[in-house]
Amino acid sequence: MHQILEQIKKGLIVSCQALDGEPLHSSFIMGRMALAAKEGGAVGIRANSVTDITEIKKQVDLPVIGIIKQVYGDNPVFITPTMKEIDALAETGAEIIATDATNRKRPDGSDLETFYKEVKSKYPNLLLMADVSSVEEAIAADELGFDIVAPTLYGYTEETNGLKIDDHNYDVIKQIVNEVKHAKVIAEGNVSTPEIAKSVLDINVHAVVVGGAITRPQIITKRFVEAMKE
Repeated sequence: MHQILEQIKKGLIVSCQALDGEPLHSSFIMGRMALAAKEGGAVGIRANSVTDITEIKKQVDLPVIGIIKQVYGDNPVFITPTMKEIDALAETGAEIIATDATNRKRPDGSDLETFYKEVKSKYPNLLLMADVSSVEEAIAADELGFDIVAPTLYGYTEETNGLKIDDHNYDVIKQIVNEVKHAKVIAEGNVSTPEIAKSVLDINVHAVVVGGAITRPQIITKRFVEAMKE
């Protein structure tokens, strides 16, 4: 476990995800994207779905943070929300599994503490990453025993809607780094430039995750187009 955490220390983790309906939605393409990320110097990959992770594992030998995005009715928790997704991810060999660790009720009505204990009871050696939306949730996840915390959902919950990490706002990451005692803090969410990645690394986070700025060409193209219109 500690070897995996050491392997990703101070490095770039590339999120290789393309959802259904996006131009690059394909396990083959995500596998190649992961290979390109490795060639560029990435130390890890974050990926969604069993098929994508399985293909990525064939292409690269980097640690994988695995998730399954699964919506259950109108429940807002969709990042690895239930044991069904944990079981499926455990089968892929993903070294780390990330889950929504906000204070919201899960699809089966359970709270985070109940879910965490169930996962740890079944998979005691699994590295678990908490995707949180606030400093308070990061502290709670740390106290439960999560190995990693990240503000992945900052800006994506009802309470944080519209907020985001950018060139001028690293406060939430700084506070999480200062408050979390045991878990490794990874910066994730709107890390859109190399300059932001470097700045958050200087705050003393363990590693940095970058997704759309590297692996979603439609978003990258749009940024260019909008900048040229200004």
